[in-house]
Amino acid sequence: MFYWFMKNLVAGPLLKGVFRPWVIGQKNIPRTGGVILASNHLSVIDSIILPLVLDRKVSFLAKSEYFTTKGLKGWLTKTFLSATGMLPIDRSGGKASEASLNTGLRVLADGQVLGIYPEGTRSPDGKLYRGRTGVARMILEAGVPVVPVAMIDTEKVMPIGTKVPKIRRIGIIIGEPLDFSRFAGMEGDRFILRSITDEIMYELASLSEQEYSDVYATSVKEKRAHVA
Repeated sequence: MFYWFMKNLVAGPLLKGVFRPWVIGQKNIPRTGGVILASNHLSVIDSIILPLVLDRKVSFLAKSEYFTTKGLKGWLTKTFLSATGMLPIDRSGGKASEASLNTGLRVLADGQVLGIYPEGTRSPDGKLYRGRTGVARMILEAGVPVVPVAMIDTEKVMPIGTKVPKIRRIGIIIGEPLDFSRFAGMEGDRFILRSITDEIMYELASLSEQEYSDVYATSVKEKRAHVA
C-alpha cells in the first residue's frame, strides 16, 4: 500500500513531471510471472526512475549500508528506498553474495520483477562495461526470462559525485525478452554463464548505443582511484 502511495501519489508524479521520462517497449515486459530486468547503470537515479515509470512493481537489490544510516536522513533514505522497492543486501562477498542471490531468487519465485545491473556498479564514464555472471546464474536457477533495459541520459541528470540532479529529459528503452531455457541445469558451467552474460551485454549495447569496453567497471574505477 505504501509503495502504491509513493509511486502514484507522491514520488511518481513529482519525478515524472520534472524529468518527463519517455519509455519505449514497455509491452516487452511480461504482465505476470517472475522476470529479470537487466539494465545498464549510468546514475544513482536509475533505480528510482525505472520502477516509477513501469506498470509492474520492480525490486532492486541495494547495498545494506543505505538502510543503516542513523538520524533523520537515514530514516528518510530507508523509508524512500523501501517504498520504491529496494531490498537491502550485503555485498561484502562470500556467504553474503550467496545470501544476495537467494534474496533475488525469492523475489522471482514469488512471481515478481527483479532489477539487476550486470555491470555491478555505475559506469564511471558513460561506457558500457563487462557484465558479471551472477545475473546468468540467477536466470538459470530461477528459470525466468530476462528483459534488457537501457537507461538513456540519466548520467547527464546526475553524474557520479553530484548530489543535486540537473533538470533534463531522460529515456528508457526496453528490449524483447531473452530466453535462455536451453541452458537449464547448466548454472554450474562458467563458460555457459559467461556466454549468457555476454549476450545480455550485447543487447544492452545495441539498445543504449553505448561504447562497449570488455573490462569490469570496478577495475576502471580502482585504476583511476590509484592514479588520483
